[in-house]
Amino acid sequence: MMTRIPYFSVIVPAYNAAGLLPRSLAALTASDLPRDCWELIVVDDASNDDTSAIAARFADTVVRLPGRPNGPAYARNRGFEVARGECIVFVDADVCVHPDALQRFARIFATEPDVAAVFGAYDTRPDARTLVSEYRNLLHHFVHVQCAGDAETFWAGCGAVRRDAFQDAGMYNEWHYSTPQVEDIELGHRLRARGYRIVLRPEIQGTHLKRWILRDLISTDLKSRGVPWMRLLIQRGAVTSTETLNLRAREKLSTGLVGLSVLFLLIAIVQPRTLWFALAGGAVVPVLILNASLFAFFVRQRGVLFALATVPLRLLFYVVSGASVPLGYFLHETVGEPRPDTVVEAFAEVGQRSWPPVPMRPVSDRPPSSSRS
Repeated sequence: MMTRIPYFSVIVPAYNAAGLLPRSLAALTASDLPRDCWELIVVDDASNDDTSAIAARFADTVVRLPGRPNGPAYARNRGFEVARGECIVFVDADVCVHPDALQRFARIFATEPDVAAVFGAYDTRPDARTLVSEYRNLLHHFVHVQCAGDAETFWAGCGAVRRDAFQDAGMYNEWHYSTPQVEDIELGHRLRARGYRIVLRPEIQGTHLKRWILRDLISTDLKSRGVPWMRLLIQRGAVTSTETLNLRAREKLSTGLVGLSVLFLLIAIVQPRTLWFALAGGAVVPVLILNASLFAFFVRQRGVLFALATVPLRLLFYVVSGASVPLGYFLHETVGEPRPDTVVEAFAEVGQRSWPPVPMRPVSDRPPSSSRS
């Protein structure tokens, strides 16, 4: 007996993505999954370029959000509200999915009824061939391959979730995340907390079109990933217990050792003695050993020189990760949980309804219905 393929709604949030959509949407339309099995929804998050016009060439539905951009969490939720699919596929505007990606999602949902959400990985052929871009892309691919199987988180760059599970979990937390941060990771935590199964299948792949520069790499790892992730873990009380993706014991140990090396270097600046420099170098050696499999992967993919060139970038990653810990704690203690601006909070308190809608409060944050106007 043939297994029925669920109907998909593919949602692509886009902000000033006119230069990316011709490629990423064309990749979707080249999918192996028959076109009558899925719809394409592009949500233009208040772009000031031709994003909507270009999206209209490919999409079944284009949702144009006026005003100011509210971030991908908000945009994906607005796309979901007009979606008809039994399963929702989220694809970033700068990702060109492989032709078999939607077919693989469909096969998993059709044959594994206990799987509520699944996500894939970047491939090993990023569009930008600079050192920083290739390092970042290959690192992402390597981590996802190493962590294949059951997951505690979710990735919205190329991920899918059953409609009922997504709705039951409360959708993306658009209240807390008004810019691209860890909104997909946080969604994954809520799905898992409600007993849903999430799987990482790295054979589902897409090509990343983003061109990384060093400044963006540091800013993203600190402001958009490291600090928000640390605040999320503190809120969940899972700082030391999480063993997923970049938070495995090996990564925590490497972060601590690089932090120790930086401390020795700072002491060496004040007291320039050979001992401190030796200790700083000695603390880094175990980190290189712990990352041997990653560097071996880089060698296989791009050669020895490339692998050697990524060593400073890898150490920099641990420096930024280490800085995220105290910053995350500081913001948690002084500012509390991330919140929208005061205008949004004021409208939400009085139950303002408008289009586009005021960012919704998470279910856990919402007061009982009797206390709302």
